[in-house]
Amino acid sequence: MSDLTIISTLFASSARLQKKRAYLTIAAIAWGTVAILMLLAFGEGLKRQLDRNRRSTGENLAVIWPGETSKTYKGLPAGRAIHVRAGDIDWIRERMPELRAVHGEMQTWRPATYGRTVKNLRIIGTNPSYGESRKHYPVAGGRFFNDEDEAQRRRVIFLGDEVAKDLFGHEDPVGKTLLIANSPYLVIGVMQHKTQMGMYGGPDSNHAVIPMSTFRAQFSREVLQELVIEVQDPAQMKAELRKLNEVLGPKYGYDPGDDHAMHTWDMVKSSQVTKNILTGIQLFLGIVGALTLIIGGVGVANIMYAVVKERTREIGVKMALGAKRRWIIVPFVLEGLTYTLVGGALGMTIATLLVASMSFIDIEHNKVLSFLGRPTLSLQIGMFTSCILGLIGVLAGYFPARRAASIDPAATLRYE
Repeated sequence: MSDLTIISTLFASSARLQKKRAYLTIAAIAWGTVAILMLLAFGEGLKRQLDRNRRSTGENLAVIWPGETSKTYKGLPAGRAIHVRAGDIDWIRERMPELRAVHGEMQTWRPATYGRTVKNLRIIGTNPSYGESRKHYPVAGGRFFNDEDEAQRRRVIFLGDEVAKDLFGHEDPVGKTLLIANSPYLVIGVMQHKTQMGMYGGPDSNHAVIPMSTFRAQFSREVLQELVIEVQDPAQMKAELRKLNEVLGPKYGYDPGDDHAMHTWDMVKSSQVTKNILTGIQLFLGIVGALTLIIGGVGVANIMYAVVKERTREIGVKMALGAKRRWIIVPFVLEGLTYTLVGGALGMTIATLLVASMSFIDIEHNKVLSFLGRPTLSLQIGMFTSCILGLIGVLAGYFPARRAASIDPAATLRYE
């Protein structure tokens, strides 16, 4: 008879004698597995949702606000205000062709009227490519304004979804006429709903966008409130911001190294910080879940030690009759591993069902889940949990088994 056959027979016979204990052990491991999988699933869902929320403002962008100089420059005193103008957008594009896009923003607050509804509205005048860079994607049936709208100074307007709801209720705004400061504007699109994590000047859902040429003609503005640049490669953002100051500094008379002349929000840098925070949260949740599962593994080890103690005389008899050391160790290891893997499989099934049931929840209209995200199980989570389960199962069976194999057969015959 081969060693494998003998070990399988010994394992099967011992396992049949401990059914009630086996059920309790499996239940404990299943509970620990559910705990770690749900924690990791919530962590993964949070990571993905916050990443979507972060990207909803735009990717590879930097927002620049002209400020005041804090250094003297070529005889010019400090404390001078910097005013970047609309014509500088094309001027910057010519000198920095490696940029994916350069946008300007002009802003004003004006009353918007539709029928009897009046709302004080933040209006932004900008470029046609702004919609793509800032993720202003229209709801089906609408559009963002284009180059022709800009060239002809058309009075067209693109609304945030919350603005559209406040002004038009359940009506479809596209094709309707809206009065902005008593001037008629044709609504050409409504922005798709998005949850933002990073923003400036308030959420995008609460503003309206019109062509910059139209804005300049109606409100007689030339000065930009914000300048937005988009880079091809996020790794180049720091260098491009430095170059932008080197380009604008001589034109507006400020030291390119003056941090107060141009205030900057580097979204690439802030997104990396956010990613690091989310990775830390996932790591923390994984450690908490792993500790919960390890506690279940300690329970398995205690049970296996109790099994060894109860079967001391039996083990001694087997060893006295010539049982090999591995015939004693391997069945105990298999028993602990089986309890762990069966409990783990049960826990994975329960956790998968729980996560699947949450897929039916509409997170778009749930303020909590729209920010925290939907719990998500990934391949990495499954592999991580499986590795922990396997390690716990082997260790929980090995140490009691090693103790069993080290027993002196003569001493076991006198054991009570």
